[in-house]
This record gives sequence, structure tokens and C-alpha cells, in this order.
Amino acid sequence: MNRRALLAALAASAAATPAWAQYGFSEADAARGIREALNLAAQGATSRLGRVDGFWSAPRVRIPLPSLLARTQRSLQPMGMSGPLDDLQESLNHAAETTMPQAARLFSNAIRSITVSDAIGIVRGGEDSATRYLRGRTETSLNGLLKPPMTTALTQSGAFTLMRSALRQVGMASASGEVRTQIIDFSTQKALDGCFLYIADEERQIRRDPVRRTTSILRRVFGG
Repeated sequence: MNRRALLAALAASAAATPAWAQYGFSEADAARGIREALNLAAQGATSRLGRVDGFWSAPRVRIPLPSLLARTQRSLQPMGMSGPLDDLQESLNHAAETTMPQAARLFSNAIRSITVSDAIGIVRGGEDSATRYLRGRTETSLNGLLKPPMTTALTQSGAFTLMRSALRQVGMASASGEVRTQIIDFSTQKALDGCFLYIADEERQIRRDPVRRTTSILRRVFGG
């Protein structure tokens, strides 16, 4: 075979070889590994956040009050008058804890949407690439799905009773309905922010630490 024919044959062979073959696992393996890693990460994140004080005791994920209430809270704190709003904030955080079992189920369902074609890029991407992919594809739908259990949790926690009391004390009683909607929307989004932050933490650990790769598919895809 002359040189030109040999080069043509090599080029044809390379074109016929799937891009993932160089990694020693299939696209299906990559998708399965990413889904398994994210499921473990989501379980770890929602378990941490679902504990008593899971949000409240962790400054990185602690849920603040929505902007207007937060500004009022800050202005009253130097005078020692922010107690009702402080209580409301703590109640929001405890309500978020109780939604984590529902959040875990929502994440599990969403993780199934990861496609085989996207899996290789996720595996070989940055340390939080799977989390970023999941967030980009699912955050809007997860927000809508988590909002009803968050509303129930806020109601059962007494947050709305505390809200009405706090608003009366700062002369904002007429804004109760508007603020209630803000609290639901804001708390739901911040709870998801906390979940994604911790999922990214868990993903990094799986990628960095072979000990965290507890199944054969994780070891095959991520090494170790």
C-alpha cells in the first residue's frame, strides 16, 4: 500500500471510531456514570439540607428574607427591634428543610433526562459540569414543582403567621398578600440554590476522591 492509500485508510478508520472510544468506555457507560454520580450527589445534598438546621446553621445556604423585608430587618437590627423578622427568617429556613425529601425525588426524576449524547462532554468537563448541565436543563421545572410543597411547609411552620405579625409591627400590614407570594417564590429559589451548591460540592468530591467512587460504573467512568 502506497503512502497516500495508507493515510486514506488511517483517516477512514479514525472517522469510523466513535469519539468516546479513546476513553475506554462507551457513551452508555458515560451516561450511566453521570446519572449515578448526580444521584449520589443529590442524595447527599438533600440529606445535609434536610437535617435540623440544615439551612439555618450553614451561612453558604442560609435563606435570607426577600429584599424589602431584608432591608427592613437590617435597619431594625442596630436598634434591637428586628426580632419578629429574625424569627420569620428562621422559620423560612426550617420550612425549606422539610421540603428536601420532595426535592430529592424531583432531582432523581430530573437526572433521568440526561442524554447519552451529552454524557461524554459532561464526564470530561469541569469539576461541576454535571451539576451545571442539570441546573441549566431542569431548574425552571424544578422550581415550579417544588413551590407547592414549599407553600405547604411555610404554612405549617407558622411562617405566614409570623409574617403578618412582623408586617403589622413595621407598618406594612397592607402588603401581606404581595409579601406572601414573594416569600414563597424567594424561599423556593433559594432552597434550590442551596441544593445545587451542595450537589456541585458532592460532584467535585466524586471526581477528586477515588474513595467516593463507590460503584464499578463510577470507577470505570471517573477512574480509580
